[in-house]
Amino acid sequence: MKKTRVVVVATAAALALGLSACAGSQTPGTSSSGGAGGSGAAPAANAALNAVVRPSDKKGGTLRFGITSDWDSVDTGDTYYGLSWDFLRNYARTLVAFKAAPGDQGNQLVGDLATGLGKPSADNKTWTYTLRDGIKFEDGTPITSKDIKYGVARQLDKDTFPNGPTYFNDFLADVPKGYSVYKDKNLDNLKSIETPDDKTIVFKLNKPFAGFDYFAQLPATSPVPAAKDTGTKYKEHVIASGPYKFSVYQPGKRIELVRNDQYDPKSDPDTGRKALPDKITVEIGVNATDLDNRLMAGDLDIDLAGTGVQAQAQGKILADPSLKAKTDDVISARTSYTQINSDVAPFDNIECRKAVIYAYDKTGYQRAYGGNIGADIATGLLPPVVPGFQEMDLYNAKSKPQGDVDSAKAALAKCGQPNGFETNISFRPERPKEKATAESLQQALAKVGIKASLKGYPQGDYFKLYAGKPDFAKANKLGLMVMSWGADWPDGFGFLQQIVDSRVIRPAGNTNLGIKLPEVDKLMDQALQENDKTKREAIWGQIDKVVMEQAQVIPGIWNKALLFRPDTVSNIFVNNGYSYYDYAAAGVTNP
Repeated sequence: MKKTRVVVVATAAALALGLSACAGSQTPGTSSSGGAGGSGAAPAANAALNAVVRPSDKKGGTLRFGITSDWDSVDTGDTYYGLSWDFLRNYARTLVAFKAAPGDQGNQLVGDLATGLGKPSADNKTWTYTLRDGIKFEDGTPITSKDIKYGVARQLDKDTFPNGPTYFNDFLADVPKGYSVYKDKNLDNLKSIETPDDKTIVFKLNKPFAGFDYFAQLPATSPVPAAKDTGTKYKEHVIASGPYKFSVYQPGKRIELVRNDQYDPKSDPDTGRKALPDKITVEIGVNATDLDNRLMAGDLDIDLAGTGVQAQAQGKILADPSLKAKTDDVISARTSYTQINSDVAPFDNIECRKAVIYAYDKTGYQRAYGGNIGADIATGLLPPVVPGFQEMDLYNAKSKPQGDVDSAKAALAKCGQPNGFETNISFRPERPKEKATAESLQQALAKVGIKASLKGYPQGDYFKLYAGKPDFAKANKLGLMVMSWGADWPDGFGFLQQIVDSRVIRPAGNTNLGIKLPEVDKLMDQALQENDKTKREAIWGQIDKVVMEQAQVIPGIWNKALLFRPDTVSNIFVNNGYSYYDYAAAGVTNP
């Protein structure tokens, strides 16, 4: 691991996904330059990558987060933003959790509401968890296995809760089609989750899955009291099971969390939660440039989005040794790419899809994310730090990083559009890097006669109502959809399944924005049945290659994020399980 190119490698114990568990860990990966420049700018300090900066057990004070706009939801059954999964650990507990610790310890799964990891049957199709003593909701009501079953059951209803993964829908045995807890209030029709007593919950799967503990750490396993479930309005008052509860919830404006006096730290011995501040605030709707300036001034403690400072602040920070000392350049299992929509003509023709991949300016995409400090040019979907990554460069990204105009024009001629065509590019305007990406794509495609119009849609509903809603995307001719994706957990399945498996596509709330390849679906099933770790990981690389051969995406960049931590925040470190600062461990320096 080179000091000038620090890599946060996402590893975890027991990444096996076949018929039997396979212990072991990933070999540390290395950052790829992607053919665009060298190390260039001065590196970050990176003190918080593998250690705690300003370690503290001092309680008190207010921890202040800022973010440019709302995310999808604070409802644990309707959220799919990584920042949310990290943050919600303050008010919600799950069956198991990634440990709040720096370095590779952060990839370790430990018991949270459960006493430990799940106990599988011999065939890995039945998983049993035992709950801890002393776990309660904010109103003092004991949390039982039935509350966890209800939490999982409600998010199976993708009409009511379109956000979030479909893992439980896909893997639980005998889930009735169109299942909804609002039609089955007693959960009589959900036989695949059993609660033989208040301390035991049993999951029955339709296929063997040795990695089920990764499902058990999903927000969906946070308990929800059925009597207080208000459906889509539940986000207005989530009933807390963690160390904090909501005191203010103002969508688009402000969130405040205060201590939950019913939370017993003795019931939470393994997760590493600190619960240091007396209050946690989130200021929503802060301009991105202002947010960076306020961080540098110590007026805010943490950028909740966790995607790194903007280019303007990046230059200022790296040029000032005193500011640079407060930064961490995090390489994560994340790719920022652009989905090519095959449902929108002329992208139903593979040569037209190839044309835009050849034509786009790879260095322009990288500059949108802050140059080589913020990103490495990608040549496929799968990030280099994820097991199974294979080197490839099918569209001359390394030899012609500013775009291969000649190959693009040749592809346009083959698809019957020699003079180009018109299309639309969607993006989230609250994310300046995505806006800059869309503008870069627009400029590069114009060089080969493709006229692209920019369409910005709000971050909070981007997947629910716009890019992730196939009917809307097709009707509004969203031919190119800018997005970013990080692994649900550090493994090929945890990265790929929800963005390439066509069987997860639903009417709304999709993160697979249009990849529908039978060969990919077949390979996904093959990987799940493969016991050999090396062979299984090779399949993830094969899936990535098929996606690129079929020109399904503009691969964009593999993300890095230059994070800034002011002197006001204590006990701060990067949690490798989330590739963000750990939002459940941080405190304030002078409470």
